[in-house]
Amino acid sequence: MAQKIAIFDTTLRDGEQAPGYSMDLEEKLRFARQLETLGVDVIEAGFAIASLGDFASVQAIASTVKESTIASLARALPKDIDCAWEAVKTASKPRIHTFIATSDLHLEYKLKMSREQAYEQALKMVRYARNLCPEVEFSAEDATRSDRDYLCRIVEGAITAGATIINIPDTVGYSMPEEFGNLITHLMHHVPNIDKAIVSVHCHNDLGLAVANSLAGLRAGAQQVECTVCGIGERAGNAAVEELVMAMRTRSDLYDYSYKLNTQELYRTSRLLSSITGVAIAPNKAIVGANAFAHESGIHQHGMMAHAQTYEIMTPESIGLKKTTMVLGKHSGQHAFKKRMEDLGYTLSPQMATKLFADFKSVADKKKEITDRDLIALMESGTHAAPQLFELDNFVVNSGNNMTATACVTLRREGRKMQAVEMATGPVYACFKAVERIIKHSYVLEDYQLRAVTEHRDALGEVLVKISDNHGVYRGRGVSTDVIEASLQSLLSAVNRMIEVAESNEKRVAESDNSGGWKAKEWVQLSQEALARDMKISGTVEEDVNKELLHGRL
Repeated sequence: MAQKIAIFDTTLRDGEQAPGYSMDLEEKLRFARQLETLGVDVIEAGFAIASLGDFASVQAIASTVKESTIASLARALPKDIDCAWEAVKTASKPRIHTFIATSDLHLEYKLKMSREQAYEQALKMVRYARNLCPEVEFSAEDATRSDRDYLCRIVEGAITAGATIINIPDTVGYSMPEEFGNLITHLMHHVPNIDKAIVSVHCHNDLGLAVANSLAGLRAGAQQVECTVCGIGERAGNAAVEELVMAMRTRSDLYDYSYKLNTQELYRTSRLLSSITGVAIAPNKAIVGANAFAHESGIHQHGMMAHAQTYEIMTPESIGLKKTTMVLGKHSGQHAFKKRMEDLGYTLSPQMATKLFADFKSVADKKKEITDRDLIALMESGTHAAPQLFELDNFVVNSGNNMTATACVTLRREGRKMQAVEMATGPVYACFKAVERIIKHSYVLEDYQLRAVTEHRDALGEVLVKISDNHGVYRGRGVSTDVIEASLQSLLSAVNRMIEVAESNEKRVAESDNSGGWKAKEWVQLSQEALARDMKISGTVEEDVNKELLHGRL
C-alpha cells in the first residue's frame, strides 16, 4: 500500500523571503486560496513575529483557509510562540512551527549557546508551544551539519516534550542525496520514540540538489516534505513542489507514495505566483516552464507525431495545460470565450467575464489567432488588479533614431482628464516621465521587463515593472500587442497601488492628528487585539538570541 506523504508548502514564508518575492496581505490571501485549491496539506503562512504585516497576513489566512493546516514559524522563544499562536489560533487546523539551531557552527557563532543550553531551550519551548497548540512542529536548524548523536538526543527530547512533527532541514543545501538519506535512516533507527512523530524534510537548493535530497529523505522514511512553488526561497531556493510531486507521479515504480495534491493545478499555481510577484518563470524551468512541453528539433517533432511518449514522460494535461482544437478570434462569441476560460480552469463572475471579453475582443482585432497563453496573460493582467485610481485614456509618441522621443499621455481619474507632455531618450521613458508629472508623486523605477507572451509577429507583449517610493515597493503588469501601451498599463497598475498606500497613510496621519496622537498599541488593537500578553514585536529584537534569526532561515 502506498505511503501517504504530506505536502508542506512554505512559499508564503521561506519563499517570500527571497529578494523580489514579497507580497502584500491581499496577494498572500489570494495565493493561499490557490494553495488550498492545489491541495497542499500544510500552508506555512509566514513568520508572525517578523512584522505587524506578517502577523496580519498569517491571521487572515488562518481565518480564511479551511482545508489546509495553517502554520506560523517561531523561534524557540516565548514571545515568538505567543505571537505565532495568536496568529494561527483561528485556523481550523493550526500548527506552531518552532526551531533552534543544532550545529556547533551555529551554536558557537550565532546563538552563542552550548549544546546543553540549546537542548534545554528547545524542550522548554516545545512544551510551551504544545500547551497552546495541539500540533507542534520542531525543526533542528542546520541539521545536516550537526553532530548526529546530539541531533538524535534533541529530536528524542522534542518528541517527548510534545512535538508531533520533527523537521530535518538541509538549511544551506550542503548535503548530497545519499548522505541526506543516510541521515534520515540514522534518525529512524537511533531515536527510540521516532515512531511517535512525523519526520519531515526541508531541503535548500544551493548545490541544485533540493529535490534529489528531498526524495532521498522520503525513501529513507520521511512522511512530510517541505517545498515551495517554483522552488523559490532563500538564496538558491527550496525544493520545488511541482518537481517533487511530478517525480513521484512519473516514477511511481520507485516512489510508491500517495498524496492529495491536485497536479492539474500546478501550472495555474505557478503562473499565479509569477503574476503576483512579477518574477518571470524561466522558459527551461522543469514542469511549468514555457519550454517544458515545447519541441523544435525535427527529430523530436517527428517522434512526437509518431508517439507522444517518445519525448514526453508526462502529459501537459497532468499539470493543467489543456489541449484544444477550438480556435478563438475576433469573430468568437462570449459563450465560446467563457467556455475556453473554464477549460483553462478559471471560474469567471458575470462582471469579470464581461470585462475580460472586452479585453479579448480588443486583442483579437489586432491578432489573427488567440492562443491559450494569450488568454492566461489577459486573465492574469485583468483579475485582482490594482485599484483604478488613474486610468489610461490615450497616448501619442514620436520617436526615431535621430530625434528625442516625445510622449503625450492622457490619464483619467474620477471622470477628470489630465495630460502631460515629456521628452526623454526613449518612448517608454518619455511616457513614464509624463505619468510621473500627472500623478505628482515621485517614484524610482526598480525593474522593467518586457517579454513576448506567444510567438509570431503579432504576439502579445507582457511588461512587468517594479517601482518604489518612501513607503514601499510596488509591482505592475500590462499586456498588449503594443509594447508601449503594455508598459503604460503595467506602470499604472503599480502607480495605483503606490498612490493608494500614500493616500491611506495621509488619511491615517490626519486621523491621528485629530485624535490627539497615534500609538502602536492602538494599531494592534485595531488588528483584532492580535498581540496579547504585552508582546514586543519591534525594538527589542537585538536582545533576542540573534537579530539575524528574525527572518527564520531554515
